[in-house]
Amino acid sequence: MKILLATDGSEYSKGAARFLRCLNLSADDEITVFHALYWIPFLYDRESYYGTLKEIKKDVAPRIIDSVSEILKPVNARISTAIIDGPPEEYIIDAAMDSGMDMIVMGARGIKGIETLFVGSVTRKVAIKSPIPVIVTKLPVSEKPDELKILFATDGSDYSRANGEFLSRIPFHDNTKIAIVNVMPLDFLEIPESIVPEIIERTVELADKIRSMRFSASQRIVDQAREYLIKRFKNIEIFSECGDPSAEILKAADRLETDLIAVGCRGLRGIRGMMGSVSRNILTHSRCSVLIGKTCKE
Repeated sequence: MKILLATDGSEYSKGAARFLRCLNLSADDEITVFHALYWIPFLYDRESYYGTLKEIKKDVAPRIIDSVSEILKPVNARISTAIIDGPPEEYIIDAAMDSGMDMIVMGARGIKGIETLFVGSVTRKVAIKSPIPVIVTKLPVSEKPDELKILFATDGSDYSRANGEFLSRIPFHDNTKIAIVNVMPLDFLEIPESIVPEIIERTVELADKIRSMRFSASQRIVDQAREYLIKRFKNIEIFSECGDPSAEILKAADRLETDLIAVGCRGLRGIRGMMGSVSRNILTHSRCSVLIGKTCKE
């Protein structure tokens, strides 16, 4: 597997590197530690200030790369480095595509004071626009690869299946635990009893039938997911929830103390740079790391 590790030298980037230490990588795998050298001119854009800032950042860039490479020393994969001059949200994706990477890994910088709720603009843009899967790590990152817990959210679509198959390709340790969840939407027949008492009996009967049908469909979805994931993961749990998909997935992740949520990206056909609402909400509000799956390389 070829992995692009995007770093800006922050603790969040170092957390992404520590996440990679939890994988069972071999000499056949490859990690490229990538840093985009990007500077913003001072207010008046004076040439002297501009030049000085540029030189400072050029001096700092190798140190940023070295600090992350040091964390990756225990990893068996081949390590290479790259420093590019340009806007990170553009060049991270371009570098990954040009090099034939399988996925991008980067830390979520967040916003001071509410790090668990929001991710920085560069991370968000890369996760949304990237045509290949992106893992966004959030602090704290587990240092116990033998106890890694994954929550795989599926709706039974081709997007979910593609994400599950990609998840199976990531070299997790054999005893990694994975929980598969499908969230059933709320019934559209949730009518308050006080409003229409004359049709309550009929409504309840119909609602029960719909719930039963949805539960059976949900069971088929998680069972199908287990069929193709069990070839890779030994420790699998399956369950269904009912409610808002984003909220229920996040609640399940907290309850299970999940280290990584894997969710497929449905997106909008023909519009690069769009991402489905569920995957956006999970990325924004998850307290743990998130794998945003994509259907294929474009």
